[in-house]
Amino acid sequence: MGRRIDYYDDPNAPRANSLVPSVNVVVENNKGEILLIRRTDNDNWALPGGAIDLGESVTQAAIRETKEETGIDCEITGLVGIYSDPGHVIHYTSNDEVRQEFSIVLTALPAGGALQTSDESREVLWVPADEATGREMDRSMRLRIRHSLERERKQPFVT
Repeated sequence: MGRRIDYYDDPNAPRANSLVPSVNVVVENNKGEILLIRRTDNDNWALPGGAIDLGESVTQAAIRETKEETGIDCEITGLVGIYSDPGHVIHYTSNDEVRQEFSIVLTALPAGGALQTSDESREVLWVPADEATGREMDRSMRLRIRHSLERERKQPFVT
């Protein structure tokens, strides 16, 4: 299995050679906990999510990726933001793809299922929202979670 390496404003980062629309989902339960996965490709904590497949809507991709990576069914409830910083690139060593960040981050409520791991998630947990960003994770993931918790935010974050 290849690794995922995130670079931020790094002059030594490899140049992006692809742009793949993707989703991340902030699933929050009625206890104020957020659903997190521990990724198998870099061992960091993250929101569930992944690439949007051809023929799929953003919402369909979000629901599918959440179920595949966590075992949890969800209902999409809103938009946190769109993250497309060209200074953030992701190197997938298995095929030498270097993606420019492009992620649509949605909010959701759990709608069934049970926690389970997958090929992409080593661990799956409900984590108190105020503790979620204290785990080992990439800078962009921490920012997405922080933005989702800014309840007074009137507009989605767009970069």
